[in-house]
Amino acid sequence: MEKMAKNFCRLLLVLLLLPFFTQAKQFKTPGKALAEIYPNAQIEVKNIVLSKEQQEEVQKLSGVKLDTRLVSWYLVKRGGEVIAYAYVDTHVVRTKPEVVLYTITPEGKLDVVEVLAFQEPLEYMPDEDWLKVFKGKELAPGTLRHRRDIPNITGATITARAITDNARKVLAIWQVLFGGKR
Repeated sequence: MEKMAKNFCRLLLVLLLLPFFTQAKQFKTPGKALAEIYPNAQIEVKNIVLSKEQQEEVQKLSGVKLDTRLVSWYLVKRGGEVIAYAYVDTHVVRTKPEVVLYTITPEGKLDVVEVLAFQEPLEYMPDEDWLKVFKGKELAPGTLRHRRDIPNITGATITARAITDNARKVLAIWQVLFGGKR
């Protein structure tokens, strides 16, 4: 009985300390997140290789370096009509990756921004209220700037800047590829 009590205490201690040792957190897959955001919609994945000119245009529009020319978009459809575009962006925040889902309306405005994976310490992760600030934002000269159009997150400035900069990049890719075409 005493041995069982000791093992139980050890297990309890491990469970209590586990959050301090496991900072990385996986949330949802893109498919699951999109199914929750757009119920009863069909999701089509479209892999596109940007031309050099398109890559340069994205960088010019966004002010953010585009490391790859291969991009994968999710076309969210109902009744054969595109109701949203989605892009999953993986980028390094400090030293570890963060995966963010950006959804865009057919009019080119951000709809939902959701963190799908976060490998940095969780205290640097943005909350849902902050992410909602992006709703309705679009790419226009001098917009979507951290600390100007998008507020900072106290204690998580690098995360806030990364999500904001990459929102511009994603909107620029959308504009170059789809630019209002349905």
